[in-house]
Amino acid sequence: MASALARALDSDLWWSFKRSPGTVASAVVALVCILGAVLAPWIAPHNPFDLATLNLGDAFKPPAWAEDGDALFALGTDDQGRDVLSAIMYGARISLLVGVCSVVFSTLVGVAIGLLAGYLGGTVDSLLMRIADIQLTFPSILIALLVDGVVRAAVPREVHDEIALFVVIFAIGISAWPASARTVRGSTLVERNKEYVLAARIIGVSQLRIMLTHVLPNVIGPVLVIATLNLGFAILAEATLSFLGVGVPPTQPSLGTLIRIGNDFLFSGEWWITIFPGIALICMVLSVNLLGDWLRDALNPRLR
Repeated sequence: MASALARALDSDLWWSFKRSPGTVASAVVALVCILGAVLAPWIAPHNPFDLATLNLGDAFKPPAWAEDGDALFALGTDDQGRDVLSAIMYGARISLLVGVCSVVFSTLVGVAIGLLAGYLGGTVDSLLMRIADIQLTFPSILIALLVDGVVRAAVPREVHDEIALFVVIFAIGISAWPASARTVRGSTLVERNKEYVLAARIIGVSQLRIMLTHVLPNVIGPVLVIATLNLGFAILAEATLSFLGVGVPPTQPSLGTLIRIGNDFLFSGEWWITIFPGIALICMVLSVNLLGDWLRDALNPRLR
């Protein structure tokens, strides 16, 4: 363990990380956002979804530093008396959960399709890549809206509310796989003609094993960069869907839902209800995107 840590601290990646102040700051912001979301049940000042603790008399309280502010509610309260800071921490959990799960799903689908297309070639390659090309002509949000609309029409409302989280994850994930697929396919086309793959074929190794144990480890690097960049997109896509009212149900509000709720009171003077969740969303997405940009540059030998 100690030797692995020593090698990591002596690596080019760590050297590139620590010499970039912007990357370090982005990592700190991302870490604060993640820890705040994951540890929300233990560190949040209030539980905004415990109806027994809500008091409508606390509604529309401004931030603590403003006139008529209350020190118990650092960032103020919303129309139901919920603490905005606590709601942001709990809402970030949903946003991160949807973002991570949808990226994992899209990456698995993209890697599988790209690996098959690049290794098998021929008709399989042409068919899979044409499907990817067709999907790339549609905006990702439009595909996500279409998937959600089909599910809403196919199942009763009560059932949809129960599976809404999984629907959003599937909708965002299924719209983002072509980028990973095209990247893996290009790398696989290069790797499949190398000597180690030809040697494995000669000794009788099955095609599936060659793809999984020989080719895949050598093409997965660029996919990790794409996955990091897609995480910011997925979080933003979830927030967009929730803002439009087709994301997660109101009983599980994410940052997008909080922004939508606060938007109704923005011009009546209660600006904090939507501004602070918006700032939290910006910080989360921006920090993840900056880390993805750094990782892309750090893993590119041409830029060293």
